[in-house]
This record gives sequence, structure tokens and C-alpha cells, in this order.
Amino acid sequence: MVTSKQLCFGIKTAPQNTTYEDILRVWQEAEAIPMIEHMWLFDHLMPLSPDPTGPILEGWTLLAALAALTERLRIGLMVTNNVNRQPAVLAKIAATVDVISHGRLDFGLGAGGNGLENTAYGTDAFPTGERIRRLGEACEIIRRLWTETAPDFDGRYYHLKETHFEPKPVQKPYPPFVIGGLGEQLTLRIVARYADIWNFPGGTPEEFRRKNQILDGYCSEIGRDPADIERSVQVMLNRQDLTATREVLLGFIREGATHLILNVLPPYPEGIVRWLTTEVIEPVSEEIGK
Repeated sequence: MVTSKQLCFGIKTAPQNTTYEDILRVWQEAEAIPMIEHMWLFDHLMPLSPDPTGPILEGWTLLAALAALTERLRIGLMVTNNVNRQPAVLAKIAATVDVISHGRLDFGLGAGGNGLENTAYGTDAFPTGERIRRLGEACEIIRRLWTETAPDFDGRYYHLKETHFEPKPVQKPYPPFVIGGLGEQLTLRIVARYADIWNFPGGTPEEFRRKNQILDGYCSEIGRDPADIERSVQVMLNRQDLTATREVLLGFIREGATHLILNVLPPYPEGIVRWLTTEVIEPVSEEIGK
């Protein structure tokens, strides 16, 4: 085996061009399959493809409903768009979901930015550097709110004064931070400082290897053990070529990924989780275990 960490598999169900009932069915099916350890939604206000005018459900609202109707799975958004929510309010939303789920939230956060959504919904479209710096401040604010009694914060972008925050999340000291992003100059520095899990949102295993090395370097600069940060990848399910899907997963595992997410677009037929487990996850696990 390539890594000393245990592999854990999850599924991401995009809540676009589908129904609440179908997503609930998939998540409850996953509850009954021990090899599936975590389930994810995304955080968009308009479908990504192929038709931006189609239906889509809001991520945190849907996650709260699914938290109440599942019992075992780790749950989260991969990842929250930081610029669409004020950090203290987001901290309250996430803490509430952790309470509802009895401590099963993995807190996904990213710098955000989607030009079409920003224009359509009138949300802020900050320059890239500013979005990433805002992400860093948001991580600091949220961590303080989850661990301190009534913190102040006077940053470049956000300001808080005696922010009383109860209840705290169930998980102590706080839910794991899952930070997604690729930026080498700013984003990976934030990952090194705040993340418990780093998610590589897309690219090749070779690119993943290079980003990993950069992240390891930033961890060393601040005296953090790089092994403290679990490495996560998203792999799009290719329903027409499961061999290709398995090979991509294996390529990332060989480069050190242990937190593995199959990104599955709708439709979601009956039995899809069992099928994915049998056709993709079990063969990959067997290959790695040889």
C-alpha cells in the first residue's frame, strides 16, 4: 500500500437537475453500505452544466435536512463559497448542522467565485487575490467563534465585536476544516495553516503530486507536520468507462490521496450506491491491498 493512512470513500451528489427525494434516497442507501464513509453536496446557486437555467437546491439547507435523516455518514459541502456568506453567519449555520447531525459535519470551505452566479444573484465578485485573503480571515474567524467565548476580530475585510456564539459545535475542538483549492501562492498557505483535509478539486495525479509537495513545504515553514493534513481528491464518475474511473482513483492513491470522493452527476437510478461500491470502490480497494 502506498500510504499509511486508511482509505476512505465518499460520494458527491450534485443537487442540480434532480429532486430532494432522489438525493435523500441515495444518501439513505449509502447509510447502509459501510464502505461509504462520507457524502457531499456542492454550493452553487445555478447548475454548472449543461443548462444554467435548470433546477438546483441550496446546499446548506439541503445538508441540514439530510443531517436529520441520516445517522452514520460524515457529511459536508464540497465546498462552501466563502464570498456568498459572512463568516460569522456561516459559522452559525455550520455549527447548527453539526448539532443536528450529532457531530458528523466536515466543514468544507473555499475562496469561491463564479462569474455567472455573481452576476445573476448580485453577489460580490472580488478579484482572485482578495477572495483568497478573505478565505484566510474567514477560517480564523470561524475557528475562534467555535472555540472562544466572545471573540473580537478586526481584519482587513471582516470585523466582529464581542460575538457571543452558542451553542458551539458538537465536535471538539471543532469540526474538521476541509479546504478546497489549487492556488500555489496563497490558497495552499491557508490550507497549511487551517485545514484538516485538503481537497484537490480537479486535475491529474501528476499535478496533484506537485501541489502536494508545495503544501508540504508550506507546512514545514510554519512548523506543522504535513501528515496532519489528509489529502482528498474528487474524481468524476465516467459511467461509460468504469475502468477509466478506477484507474484515475488508483493514480491519485499512489500519489498519497486517502480521502476519495466520487463525483456523481444525476440522474440517480435505484441502487446506484451499491453499483458504485461493487464496480468501482471494491475493485480499487482490492488492487491497493495486493
